[in-house]
Amino acid sequence: MKKIIVIGSPGAGKSVFSKKLKNITNIPLYHIDMLYHKKDGTHITKEELEEKLKQIFKTDEWIIDGNYQKTLELRIRECDTIFLLDFPTQVCLDGAKSRIGKKRDDLPWIEEKMDENFEKCIVNFTTDKLPKIYELLDKYKENHSVFIFKSRYEADKCIYDIEKKYGNI
Repeated sequence: MKKIIVIGSPGAGKSVFSKKLKNITNIPLYHIDMLYHKKDGTHITKEELEEKLKQIFKTDEWIIDGNYQKTLELRIRECDTIFLLDFPTQVCLDGAKSRIGKKRDDLPWIEEKMDENFEKCIVNFTTDKLPKIYELLDKYKENHSVFIFKSRYEADKCIYDIEKKYGNI
């Protein structure tokens, strides 16, 4: 577990899970949102993002959280461990709503309200994005450790188990 990706619906808690993992393992953490987005809400090109990712891939250890689908297969090919937070839609909506107005280190701006398109992205994630994610997981499962969590409890239990393994408990 040296090259890790954390994926799932917006609002699932990918960044929170990733930060806990970083704090336990001391593996550098990179947030796709911070790599891709500028402070003004615009973003770099897919090619620029891929170049940034390729620089990260050259290092021995990394955690990358985020769900930018256009680079997902690239990240899956490069990682050795995948954590998928496959939580119910309402859990993700509640998670996204709970962070409105809060400064975060995984996003270059403060969300002032729940954007209608963003909310639709969460609501449609299970039908629009999840099938492709599972298809990629199936394609690459032979060479990767894959962890799929259906609840926050399962994700928290995994973090606890990793803490025990690393001697932090």
